Amino acid sequence: MIVLVMLAGAAGAVTRFLVDSEVKRRRPSAFPWGTVFINVSGSLLIGLVAGVVLFHGQPSAWQTIVGTGFCGGYTTFSTASVETVRLVQQGRHGMALSNAVIPLALSVGACALGLWLVYLV
Repeated sequence: MIVLVMLAGAAGAVTRFLVDSEVKRRRPSAFPWGTVFINVSGSLLIGLVAGVVLFHGQPSAWQTIVGTGFCGGYTTFSTASVETVRLVQQGRHGMALSNAVIPLALSVGACALGLWLVYLV
């Protein structure tokens, strides 16, 4: 199990790098859209996996490997915090406030949406 979580975490980290790079290439901006997308999509995936385990009797190993491993490596709330501080340091207070509040609310909502979608199936 430990090896699977480690491999999933590595895959998540590589995926995060690739997704963030692609978002930055397509949408250059002072606002960290890549991190927002990563954290919201990762939260949705966590909700989906948790729902499959809770409502459809899949083994809890799914949550451990995909949720803790892959999503732990993929999502990056620490980077979001650093990016918020950088926005403050640059004097972009509105962007900093938006980056501190909106992605967090969207991530919680995405996780809840994932649970709800799996519950409906």
